Amino acid sequence: MKRILVIEDFHPLRQDIAEILSLEGFETLQAVNGAVGIRMAEREIPDLILCDIRMPELDGFGVLQLLRANPKIASIPFIFLTAHTDKDSQRAGMAHGADDYLTKPFTADELIAAVNSRLQRNEAMRFEGEKRLNLLRQSIVLALPHEMRTPLNAILGFTEIIMTDVETLNKTQIADMAGHVNRSANRLYRLLENYILYANLEILKSDVERQANLRRFAQPTQPQTLLHQLAENQSKERHRQGDLVFDLPADLPWIQIDEENLTKLYQELLDNAFKFSREGQPVKITVTANTEWLTLHVEDRGVGMKADSIQSVGAYMQFERNHIEQQGLGLGLTIALRLTEIYGGKLTIRSEPGKFTKVTVELPVSKQKPLTNASPTR
Repeated sequence: MKRILVIEDFHPLRQDIAEILSLEGFETLQAVNGAVGIRMAEREIPDLILCDIRMPELDGFGVLQLLRANPKIASIPFIFLTAHTDKDSQRAGMAHGADDYLTKPFTADELIAAVNSRLQRNEAMRFEGEKRLNLLRQSIVLALPHEMRTPLNAILGFTEIIMTDVETLNKTQIADMAGHVNRSANRLYRLLENYILYANLEILKSDVERQANLRRFAQPTQPQTLLHQLAENQSKERHRQGDLVFDLPADLPWIQIDEENLTKLYQELLDNAFKFSREGQPVKITVTANTEWLTLHVEDRGVGMKADSIQSVGAYMQFERNHIEQQGLGLGLTIALRLTEIYGGKLTIRSEPGKFTKVTVELPVSKQKPLTNASPTR
């Protein structure tokens, strides 16, 4: 039995709604105002919330804001009850993340139709999420053991040599083996971090409400310094400072993606560009911007990608595994793609095997005024 929470301060209407829903087989909960409704939602975890906008103590907008800010109840479908002439409230409600609204006065049929429609949509999204999760499990079972085994074997092998031959090894030999262990451990750590992030992004892909909330509440980022620093750090780690080419305008706009996710997206693009090109082959970073979009190009002159590999970005796989030894799960481009999509952007790939690969990411320019204490980098 589905449980519906009705938050409405006008007692007769609240009672009528509860009675109609009960006759249709729903379990109903009633709250006399927004503050009571939030406490009840946290305690009972209803399947759907019907909420009036204009209420004392805490209005409907306040209820929705608190609801979406609480991970425990953030995904509950939410329908506003609005007055017929209250068009501004309707628009504001949808902008705040409401799933639907019912205009007063409404009929019993309209109420039931709205409730059933939202519950069915939520069920379909849940089913899609479970299907995606099952596919993820199957892919992980096939790919993860091999990828974990490679760095683990190196860690186990070198530590065993150090333990058994410690009396005969000199400091240089021990330091060299410790370096191999450290690199393998870092590779394993990044593998696990990417796996966890990928799993979360795949689940998030089918949750439209959570994606909308992430975009809505993202703290804008000023990417100017970040783009320079990350590229310079990656090129330095690979001893390829001379291969890095920048083409950035003097001033870039703030963009609607938080700094942590922009950093991850950019790092994965850079990692692929350096990984699949050799020393002496340039890696070029180009950025353009207008009032609507910031466009980032990351181009390398390395091994390139085949058309079918480009089409497979987003699937859980690696490219050219038989010919190129890749570190990690090969998830870099997929993670970048998912993050771009979640924040309302677009990622495209152009490539020619043996010649070049150019990844282009378009991200929306922020319409918000950034916080005064925000800074380009942490």
